[in-house]
Amino acid sequence: MRNRRRSLSLAATALAAVALAGCGSTDDGDADATATAAPAEAAAPGSTESATAGVRLVRVRGGLGDALYVTHAPGQANRLYIVQQSGRILIQDRGRMLGTPFLDISSSISSGGERGLLGLAFHPGYASNGRFYVNYTEPSGDTRVVEYRRAGANRADPASARTLLSIDQPYSNHNGGHLAFGPDGNLYVATGDGGSGGDPENRGQDTGSLLGKLLRIDVDGRTGGLPYAIPSGNPFASGGGRPEIYSYGLRNPWRFSFDRTRGDLWIGDVGQNAIEEINYRARNRGQGANFGWAAFEGRSPFKGAGAVRGAAPVRPVAQYTHSAGCSVTGGYVYRGKRARGLIGRYVYADFCSGRVWSMRAGPRPGGVREETGRLGVRLSNVTSFGEGLAGDVYVLANGSLYRFVNR
Repeated sequence: MRNRRRSLSLAATALAAVALAGCGSTDDGDADATATAAPAEAAAPGSTESATAGVRLVRVRGGLGDALYVTHAPGQANRLYIVQQSGRILIQDRGRMLGTPFLDISSSISSGGERGLLGLAFHPGYASNGRFYVNYTEPSGDTRVVEYRRAGANRADPASARTLLSIDQPYSNHNGGHLAFGPDGNLYVATGDGGSGGDPENRGQDTGSLLGKLLRIDVDGRTGGLPYAIPSGNPFASGGGRPEIYSYGLRNPWRFSFDRTRGDLWIGDVGQNAIEEINYRARNRGQGANFGWAAFEGRSPFKGAGAVRGAAPVRPVAQYTHSAGCSVTGGYVYRGKRARGLIGRYVYADFCSGRVWSMRAGPRPGGVREETGRLGVRLSNVTSFGEGLAGDVYVLANGSLYRFVNR
């Protein structure tokens, strides 16, 4: 989000104008409405495979306003949870939008630009314990990661809030905001480098700061006076840096995910003025990984940046320049059944240009190919990807929710 990047506030203007789509029940609680065809686009620089002919996007629903994330809760096959930047979490159940938000914390947050309600993750044991976690910027702009509990089938309990992390934000941009549970059952939290431009305080490489990092905490335990436990495998659990840090050297990670089959970690990290990148680490290989910012932007040295600290930087497995877009939106490895041409491929996009790519997943990532021209819809303002319970992958763009299916 390089002022995310022209910023989410600009996207919100367009989002409000999108009309509501049709409804109907499916496995993940959504409906299909065929999208408008779009002309083919040129392959991304460095593409090595031809586009997929057998996959398209269908619109599930429009009129979602400033929605920027969609996800599912464990054990709930027929519903999706849609996060709005302005502070509400909506429920789509069996293709129908419920009239009352699952949670509304709009009065407790700052919203606009790169601030707002930015992330949602359900505890793996949500079906029995009712716990879930949100990442937002509070009124002064600082980051909060907060646990809530379910009050009923369709409502959370606002009074159950328990703050886990409070992170000062020196600038208004680069807040990261995504969070997700990993295959190890721990909660991972992405933070941006604190903002401004060029990481002026070199926080991405500073292991004494929580900014510009992927954090990992155990929400089921306690370490000392902390409201969470520090996993023993964290690289600085015994000293040398903040114990919450899992990996570092990130600028503004806008969506990360774990391959639900292999457990591998994928991160879309927004670049400065030239290069957008996709980072990858095989399962259990991310501890202590240095992704290079601000010494590197993508695979190239970043002019005027501070020195690399600690581990040698991990090179991105994919990157593209600003001739193809301006702000990467990280996605998911497709493990669903509705879009067979994407199975075993990591899908990602650019927020500004709306171009969509996929690449072969682990253990040997590669083979980038552009999917844009065959998807049957021209996207813009691609704010996020999301994953359903059965492995379906969704795209949020311009206030509409889409799903990948077979052509």
